[in-house]
Amino acid sequence: MSSYQIPHTFHIPVMGIAYTLDTPIKVAHYGISSAISLVDDMLMEKMREYYSNKLNIPFNPISSKSIDHRAERITAYLNMVDKVVKQKFDDVKQSIQENKSEFSKYLDMLPNLTEVKQEFSDKLSSNVQDLKNWANDNLSIGSIDVNIMTKLDKTNFHDGDALPQEYNDAHAALRGFANSTLRSSVVLSAGMNPRLYSYLEEFDDFYPDANGDMKKKIILKVSDYRSALLQGKIFAKKGLWVSEYRIESGLNCGGHAFASDGQLMGPVLEAFKNNRAKLIEETFELYQSALKQKERFCTTEPPVVRITAQGGVGSAQEHQFLLDHYQLDSVGWGSPFLLCPEASTIDEDTLHKLQVADEKDIYLSNISPLGVPFNSLKGNTKDLEKAQYIQMGRPGSPCVRKHASVNREFTDHEICTASRAYQRLKLKELEEKNLPPEEHRKAFDQIVEKSCICVGLGTPALISNNLDTKTEGPGVSVCPGPNLAYFTEKVSLKKMVDHIYGRAQVLKKKRPNLFLKELNIYTDYLKEKLSEVKESTSPREIKTLTNLQKNLMGSVEYYNEMKEQLSKSLEIPKKQFADELNNIKNRLSGLFVEMKKG
Repeated sequence: MSSYQIPHTFHIPVMGIAYTLDTPIKVAHYGISSAISLVDDMLMEKMREYYSNKLNIPFNPISSKSIDHRAERITAYLNMVDKVVKQKFDDVKQSIQENKSEFSKYLDMLPNLTEVKQEFSDKLSSNVQDLKNWANDNLSIGSIDVNIMTKLDKTNFHDGDALPQEYNDAHAALRGFANSTLRSSVVLSAGMNPRLYSYLEEFDDFYPDANGDMKKKIILKVSDYRSALLQGKIFAKKGLWVSEYRIESGLNCGGHAFASDGQLMGPVLEAFKNNRAKLIEETFELYQSALKQKERFCTTEPPVVRITAQGGVGSAQEHQFLLDHYQLDSVGWGSPFLLCPEASTIDEDTLHKLQVADEKDIYLSNISPLGVPFNSLKGNTKDLEKAQYIQMGRPGSPCVRKHASVNREFTDHEICTASRAYQRLKLKELEEKNLPPEEHRKAFDQIVEKSCICVGLGTPALISNNLDTKTEGPGVSVCPGPNLAYFTEKVSLKKMVDHIYGRAQVLKKKRPNLFLKELNIYTDYLKEKLSEVKESTSPREIKTLTNLQKNLMGSVEYYNEMKEQLSKSLEIPKKQFADELNNIKNRLSGLFVEMKKG
């Protein structure tokens, strides 16, 4: 096994801005892969200083006066993480001789049937040097991936002048990763950004070397097969290979919720399973042609393509079913790791709030300045801070990071809809409309509900490490998926991993099945959308809702055909599964009737 093969069948996706910012330092030396958000370079600079002081690493601050400070800070932070993880990984291998605890922990957390685990048991009688040699050849670091939200790509300025496109937020983040020492992947999420996609062509690390290896790889977060094929071809035509397609549930996930058109996890994964060879074949033909035109090395065989999925998985049975039936390479476990401080970075107050939260406390909100539904926790301290500003007659937040600045409604440059500057202008416009009291109140609430999440999602890293929050304030945002409502226990890393592999049980509440839960969430979403339909609703919007209904009914039929296999594999009584599925079908049928009446 090379040092870049992944020993685990799960990964920890990016969570917020801070929650997985230093997760690789905590788990990568155990072979566990995770992803770092590249949104906040100032936070990364603070965390680089923190770890440099903690681990006695030389620290040279990067001033915001540097024209390329965003990319430089990201590179410096990622290089530091890479160095620390490699040292910790060496320590794990050295512990074979000095102290077996870390080495044993590495092996104990591996899946039961891992070849490495079996091989080691055969090597126990070997001498220490042979064991060390074996460890060097067989143990692997988890991948230290990074995540870029492609639409967070605002223009940046220097001395009052707009900088060229390559200094935009997402572009600078990409450059920061490309210039780092990491051998890992960039996860591109939140939709297409053609300019950013083209910018990848400028970095040699994304192309194969003379041995066919790529130092940097591309992971696309997608919602369906059609989108994956389309984007895979776009990259292939540029001579860039998508090494992983990461399917995420639109609504049964944490963070921003990009609702699909009703194509749900099961049918989507089935499409990938049935068309995987076609996806690789069609993209590889374009890839070869593009590399030849660029006079770059190209292998005769397609590079590896991984298919992974995430969103709402909560039991070992679900985990294994996804791997076995849909032939996935890995399954993402996100929100449950918020209750595992050994893996995520979270402050004690938020950790407690998540432990006691139930289904009604974790909700799909409209607080994101990006205008995309956002999973949030009721009573989070950033929202309490927001309410205090409103009571003081000063709605909106100080905009100290500006990463979610995407609005040009009132200004020539982008500003954030959660900022005080924007809300002041928007509320002034509202007053001039002289709306009836009820309409005015509703419009007012829609304006001021936006929250400064680009700061709030980063603050936990400062609070939990006792760092200064004078600039950011103490408010914390958190973005758990609906699945976290069923997890109540603060757990160790080993116990959470054991839960994933069926060696332990951390759930104390009755939890709905992954697929049925997603169906119910989408049915609720459709019901809410239908309640907003008015006479002024356009035919196009009506068609979108009708299509959503039909696709959801198609998903019901898919699960109905699979009910025997699902009930057996997921250890759910067949009648219970059938009854729950039938109840959802009846709800959807009722919504069809409502739409026809409308």
